[in-house]
Amino acid sequence: MALDASADAEFSEFMHARWHQLVRLGFGLTGDRQAAEDLAQTAFARAYASWPRVRRADDPDAYVRRIVVNANRSRFRKLRVSELLTDSLPELAVSSDPTRQRDDRAVLVEALMRLSHGQRAAVVLRYWLDLTETEAAAILGCSVGNVKSQAARGLAKLRNSAALVEGRLL
Repeated sequence: MALDASADAEFSEFMHARWHQLVRLGFGLTGDRQAAEDLAQTAFARAYASWPRVRRADDPDAYVRRIVVNANRSRFRKLRVSELLTDSLPELAVSSDPTRQRDDRAVLVEALMRLSHGQRAAVVLRYWLDLTETEAAAILGCSVGNVKSQAARGLAKLRNSAALVEGRLL
């Protein structure tokens, strides 16, 4: 479906104003910059295809954030098939350069990747993007109580994460 010039310009403005926020959400969900950009691009492609419906929505931002979360779920399902689950985590490579400082963001993202998909989404939406429980629930398509419990469980796991405790991020 082709949009008229004014709708096309409106969508372009909408997209440019929200690009960084959606990439940030995608990064929090995936831990990978390229995957995050792919998720944002997918969200905007889908939003463009149904732009008249998106702009009529009560909250177009929530609409595209939900597209990102759903696209990540689909991506996660496709990747999950090829994963091999083990009882222990692989050994982390130790840097031979002792002067190199630990990248706190990388440690945090690594810990986030160890959470379940639902817990990670709730934590990222609530604390990384600073959305309310109601906004997060709308994006995830679940109840506020579910967001509260998923976020609480995710935070508890993060607090017990050895990498975060050693890095003193929490």
